[in-house]
Amino acid sequence: MTKLKSRQNTKTKKAQGGPPYSACVRVGGFVFVSGQASVDSKGRIVHGTFEAEMRRSLKNVRSILATAGLSLRDVVQVRSYLGRQQDLAAYNRIYREYFTAPLPARTTLIGVLGDLLKFEIDVTAYPGGPRPA
Repeated sequence: MTKLKSRQNTKTKKAQGGPPYSACVRVGGFVFVSGQASVDSKGRIVHGTFEAEMRRSLKNVRSILATAGLSLRDVVQVRSYLGRQQDLAAYNRIYREYFTAPLPARTTLIGVLGDLLKFEIDVTAYPGGPRPA
């Protein structure tokens, strides 16, 4: 088993007084991006349709990855959280616009967000992205 030797926070803009977490951390070559929702640059939730909230969330992920010198093509793991089962088809359609083959590993949970959000996503990235197993 390999021991994790170091953890480095990647510098990102974060709202003052926001929740106690890092937008992302780098461990070895991996970058772990914390859950991103439809929020503006000050951390305020921006409500909209499922599609609008998902696209804003992914825009936030892209921005955070860019601070680490990475892009969505480097994402190897995606965990998504949908508020409603009815949004699954839209989720899969939009997902294909952002992630292409070889697709990252993926977990999707439904009905776990309450009424505050329609969508949230966290990702793990590695330079060079996913490769077929």
